[in-house]
Amino acid sequence: MHPRATILFLCTGNSCRSQMAEGLCRHFKDRELEAFSAGIERHGLNPLAVEVMGEIGIDISAQQSKTLNDLAGHSFDYVVTVCDHARESCPLFPGESKVIHRSFADPPSLAAAAGSDEEALPHYRRVRDELKEFILALPAELLAVP
Repeated sequence: MHPRATILFLCTGNSCRSQMAEGLCRHFKDRELEAFSAGIERHGLNPLAVEVMGEIGIDISAQQSKTLNDLAGHSFDYVVTVCDHARESCPLFPGESKVIHRSFADPPSLAAAAGSDEEALPHYRRVRDELKEFILALPAELLAVP
């Protein structure tokens, strides 16, 4: 059996997009990929991200918000920046890490004008579903990037 490739999903605060990507990858691609997530900063786990992931049967409530410093010593085959800020701030990774950028909208920003959680949830669902589509295309999607 071949060892699984390691993948890090990186965003600004490791509260929403990268957390959802990690949960989706662990759920759908655990046999092929060992998933991690981190942020440039630590903002805590977003409760609406937890809620919309739970709607599709994926519990990310035990995941913790991390920074790259928390993952010091880990090496990654792939690093996927899921927001433009992370891409601009992404450090150089030692070794053979292949850095790939796929920008996804920030659900809290999309939902900024929402008057309630119920009004905000469709924005979180949309980004969750876009991330799911990306994750389901892995690892072929990663190998296609030069």
